[in-house]
Amino acid sequence: MNKILKIKCPTCDEKFDYSRSEFRPFCCERCKLIDLGQWLDGAYTLESKENLSEEDLEIVIEEKLEQEENE
Repeated sequence: MNKILKIKCPTCDEKFDYSRSEFRPFCCERCKLIDLGQWLDGAYTLESKENLSEEDLEIVIEEKLEQEENE
């Protein structure tokens, strides 16, 4: 018997079956894209002692996008 793991989507708070979503940890592609948009708009920030240069920031963004494409 397969156990169903219901969790809340971090974007919309809707409960969904984690094992059946291809967009984990999100419930759907829409929520995944909303979250990505928030990252790209700078809504999420991490404190750092050093500021990234524009070039370093572009590298980080490219790596994140490549990672998501490979998932």
